[in-house]
Amino acid sequence: MKEVIDNHKYERELNEQGIALIAGVDEVGRGPLVGPVVTACVILPKDYHLEGLTDSKKLSIKKREMFYDIIMSDAISVSIGMRDEKVIDDINIYEATKLAMYDAINNSKVKPEHVLIDAMKLEKLDIPSTSIIKGDLKSITISAASVIAKVTRDRMMVELGKKYPEYGFEKNAGYGTKQHIEAIEKYGIIPEHRKTFKPVSDHLNHLYQK
Repeated sequence: MKEVIDNHKYERELNEQGIALIAGVDEVGRGPLVGPVVTACVILPKDYHLEGLTDSKKLSIKKREMFYDIIMSDAISVSIGMRDEKVIDDINIYEATKLAMYDAINNSKVKPEHVLIDAMKLEKLDIPSTSIIKGDLKSITISAASVIAKVTRDRMMVELGKKYPEYGFEKNAGYGTKQHIEAIEKYGIIPEHRKTFKPVSDHLNHLYQK
């Protein structure tokens, strides 16, 4: 029997404490070989419900786009943060993701009273926060942030794919698919590649050893 997840539990508990402005924060793009890590911070109206909204990875492209438009229309605030491949290579993906999350929260036009974060802890945040493992499934607010971040990054990858059609970014979103890896071997790397990520780093090491 399929487990039914109450994805309003955390929001409801905070509402009962008199907290209304609850932000959900999530990231997309920790695993790809190219491009930025993108984060979103979303504040939804109190008692907000959107049937079928869940972790963006579990949704079809069509549903993600549909939910994106609805969230952008209904949300009290939507803001984006991102850190590019240069920052990722410089300080590592985990720390770059944290900075991008701070960016998204700081960019919010409405300051939240509490922040719900998918999995990660933001120790320097000056707002009370809760880190939730699998938060993109367990919190509707984090689910909304997950969709906004995913659609934002995927659209960026479609544009990058137009610039570099050989790599298939519009299909693989920068992840290390067979087509992407074969394109690296054949055409080399582009400026947007993350130089510290395998197999990009392996390709560079091979060139240096020649």
